[in-house]
Amino acid sequence: MDKEKIMSAVRDVLVAVGEDPDRAGFKETPLRVTNMYEEIFAGLNEAPKQHLKFFDEKSNDEMVIVRNIPFSSMCEHHLLPFVGKVHIAYIPSENRIIGLSKLARIVDNFAKRPQSRKGLLTI
Repeated sequence: MDKEKIMSAVRDVLVAVGEDPDRAGFKETPLRVTNMYEEIFAGLNEAPKQHLKFFDEKSNDEMVIVRNIPFSSMCEHHLLPFVGKVHIAYIPSENRIIGLSKLARIVDNFAKRPQSRKGLLTI
């Protein structure tokens, strides 16, 4: 992530909307926005598969469902934040299941990337 470029761009946006980026209230804004972008776009530099950890367990092929995993992300069309909940369902195969906490980590990894409404996730 090019932090200097982001800070410069934020200053340019402030000037473009008619603000003074050197005004007391805005002096640290480019750095704050850069730090925020570093956190909310962290998923761009991580592979979701790193969170996959399977466990061997006798399975009777019943569906596993995890509901209401909270997430927050950024709209790729407007760069505005949004929040929601994810529901995951899968049928284990070959007596392998994934830990429930790993599913939440995978959701978080994908959420830390710009999203569109059509951005259905598959690994």
